[in-house]
Amino acid sequence: MRLWHPLNQISNLVAFRDRLVTQLAICIFGLNMSFLTKALVFPLLALLITSCASLPERKPIPAEMSDKAAIPGISASARSWADQEFDDEETLAQLTTNDIRDSFPALIGQPLNLLAISGGGPRGAFAAGLLNGWSAAGTRPDFALVTGVSTGALIAPFAFLGSDYDHVLKEIYTKYSTDDLLKKRSIIKTITGDAAADTAPLRNLLADYVDEDLVAAIAAEYKKGKSLYIITTNLDAMRGVRWDIGYIASSGLANAAQIIRDVMLASASIPGAFPPVMFTVEAEGKLYDEMHVDGAVSTNMYLYPIEFNARKFAELVQAEGTPTAYIIRNGFSRGKWESVERKTIPIAMRTIQAFFGTVSNGDVYRLYLETARDGIDYRLAFIPETFEMEHDEPFDPEYMKMLFNLGYEMAKDGYEWELSAPDFEEGKE
Repeated sequence: MRLWHPLNQISNLVAFRDRLVTQLAICIFGLNMSFLTKALVFPLLALLITSCASLPERKPIPAEMSDKAAIPGISASARSWADQEFDDEETLAQLTTNDIRDSFPALIGQPLNLLAISGGGPRGAFAAGLLNGWSAAGTRPDFALVTGVSTGALIAPFAFLGSDYDHVLKEIYTKYSTDDLLKKRSIIKTITGDAAADTAPLRNLLADYVDEDLVAAIAAEYKKGKSLYIITTNLDAMRGVRWDIGYIASSGLANAAQIIRDVMLASASIPGAFPPVMFTVEAEGKLYDEMHVDGAVSTNMYLYPIEFNARKFAELVQAEGTPTAYIIRNGFSRGKWESVERKTIPIAMRTIQAFFGTVSNGDVYRLYLETARDGIDYRLAFIPETFEMEHDEPFDPEYMKMLFNLGYEMAKDGYEWELSAPDFEEGKE
């Protein structure tokens, strides 16, 4: 019998890696990046190469203290578990008319519009184009609440600030290529490090766009009673975290802009492909760290806590008309038919694709049922199945331009929003 020796199989593993990544990246994130699969072959490659990691030693917060953790200098109110029960029912009931006017001055007697932007990697270009086209149509409303997950986290702050920032969204989603956003790492650095790519280029770009002026603008909207939330995933806890970006922006901290940029980056950091973002937190007078990754790991789209009484809140601010929740899904309504080859890897990859598609569909249905329960109108947008363009790199400017233009053209003359989740009541606006 011929014995298998791992050192003689490096080239075969590399070929396997490249073949696997093409399928996995497209299936999970709509990305076509060969470095992503390195995250899946860590156990195999670790047998081939031994090396000491140069990453700093962690000091993770103990599980029993995680509920008490806060970013130093900011109240724990700046963030909460995304799946945490909403316990402010009594607080809402006790608010006086003056309290309401002081806390939500811009919402009193106005239409109450909410916006949730999903994950989707480069497909975020669809939401960017839709928002630009919506502005061009002259029908884009003012939003009292904006939430973003993953690529949606990169869009949400600019959507929150309104049409004046449409040009920023267009630039972000049509100008930059993979090399402008990421730096691939070698196999050895991938094994001994924390990801297959370095996001330093993206971090630098965020520093250009999310500056002190933008943070001040977010704080000004927050003081009017508007809310901006971004979701990350605390990987140690395996739970989503809702960050109150307006609260952070108005905190007065010298590093508020950096914290916001870190939250945005964390929400868009695909585990294994991009490095996690480490946050220093404080609990009971001691400093620890938390590891945060892509918000889509815990939820692909988010509106508000499931127990929040949105109807009661609308009554308190005397909202004009029926509140409306707009959901932009940077993906398709359902998976496309594809004949699967009867081999292990294609079967596994197609299964992963089905799994993540099902999770995203679950979020669409959950938000629909939440809004139906609360008497809120539901509006859903997604990429039409007629869009079939493929891309050969993670962030292909031509691919993203096509998606941006698609969203723009669909919205500029009046977007036909779905009035319900797929397979529920039929209807378009």
